[in-house]
Amino acid sequence: MSVIQSPVSAPVTSGSRWSYAKVLLLIAAFLVLISAVRIITGVNDLNSSGTVRATLIAAIPIGMAGLGGLWSERAGIVNIGLEGMMVLGTFGAGYFGYFYGPWQGVVGAIVLGAAGGLLHALATVTFGVDHIVSGVALNIIALGAVQYLAVLAFTGVPGGGQTQSPPIDNLPAISIDALSQPLGELEQRHWFVVSDVASILRALVTNLSVLTLLCLLLFFATWWILWKTPFGLRLRSCGENPAAAESLGVNVIRYKFSAVMVSGGLAGLGGGFLALVAASQFRDGQTGGRGYIGLAAMIFGNWRPSGLLTGSILFGYTDTLRLRGGGDTVHGLLLLAAVALVILAVWQWRKHGQRAALVTALLGVAVAVGYAVTASVPEDLTGMTPYVTTLLVLALFSQQLRMPAADGQPYRKGSAG
Repeated sequence: MSVIQSPVSAPVTSGSRWSYAKVLLLIAAFLVLISAVRIITGVNDLNSSGTVRATLIAAIPIGMAGLGGLWSERAGIVNIGLEGMMVLGTFGAGYFGYFYGPWQGVVGAIVLGAAGGLLHALATVTFGVDHIVSGVALNIIALGAVQYLAVLAFTGVPGGGQTQSPPIDNLPAISIDALSQPLGELEQRHWFVVSDVASILRALVTNLSVLTLLCLLLFFATWWILWKTPFGLRLRSCGENPAAAESLGVNVIRYKFSAVMVSGGLAGLGGGFLALVAASQFRDGQTGGRGYIGLAAMIFGNWRPSGLLTGSILFGYTDTLRLRGGGDTVHGLLLLAAVALVILAVWQWRKHGQRAALVTALLGVAVAVGYAVTASVPEDLTGMTPYVTTLLVLALFSQQLRMPAADGQPYRKGSAG
């Protein structure tokens, strides 16, 4: 019997590791930057406690979809069907949440999302269907199935209809009044950095859904399972070199099925979060393309949970500013983006050469000019903010990304022989 010591795994250079000191320094620098921009622009809603709380609500569904994509692609299966799995999750949360209770809605969202993952695994792993074709087909099937099921489940139900469920009972939330009130007073003083820290802390101790905390813990759980356990090592080997993994005794087919079903469950949970926390009811079209943005966040995070969480918060933040403050708040975001792009250009100059740094610097200057010559962003353009951010982030960071080596490649049992 073979003993698996270290199936083929991606080499990790020392430069890719971030110490806790560097992470804390980066967070401190960001707080100083956003505090300075807040004072210069006078847009206090840039990082108010309400904005931070809304950012978490917007980021969690994106993060859950991206986390689902990470599980799937680390096992070598491209999952374009995240959007469809999220759609299934919204209906599962709406149906089970209304008829049986909110926690049953959470379970229903995970189960229906995992069912979508099972379909994707059957198509790609068992029958060898192209991963992109299978994912797109799943998105179409899920959308049609949920619209049909919603008509059956909610038509004639008080408060419900063909496109929505009745209101669902809220999940438990955490509030620590002894901290929330003094932190709110500090926030209202608008002091440099101090008030910004207070606003973040206040958002974390005021009406914070328990499901939000559980979803955040899943990022840590994913990191620990995939990078610190033998199961995770074997699963990641399936996405790097499945033939080599099979030669060492790994049941590649089983690991791929497991990963894609977990992927669907996580994406379904993201859809369930939209129905249970963000809106307290199921609505048709509720996902709004968040499955695709989650996929972009996963790529931005270089297929790692920490980077994925950062990308999810970034995309959730831009979407929140669009909804909360409209054109004036997004206008303040332009200055923040311009400064961030210049800082990124300096870093690229030192690490990756002059061409990328020059392009980033020119983009930063263009954004700064746009901020200087305008007083507000037209309302028609603010709706594009999260999508433009997605495109810019992927364009700027695409050169530093490394996907799993066998991601998307067909695999047949016995190919190691």
